[in-house]
Amino acid sequence: MRSENLCQTEAHPGHRVRAIPYDEDGRLPFEREFLAQLGDKVREMRAQHGLSRRELARRAGMSERYVAQIEAGKGNVSIVRLLRIALVFRGE
Repeated sequence: MRSENLCQTEAHPGHRVRAIPYDEDGRLPFEREFLAQLGDKVREMRAQHGLSRRELARRAGMSERYVAQIEAGKGNVSIVRLLRIALVFRGE
């Protein structure tokens, strides 16, 4: 069973759960806005710390392109990668 179909399965016999609508990119409602706000915050914090994308990426152990995608609100960001970015901003 694919994860995007989980919301359409029966919770209890005879009771259907309403499907959650996905957008054209396969995202749930508000995911696009969340990722955009997250990207804005990462860009803002990077600027406050005087870091280039390249330097943030190097310190966080990821590619500069991945940092650019995060800042653009594209793709799915793992919690571990967010932790790495946060640790750079904390100076660890």
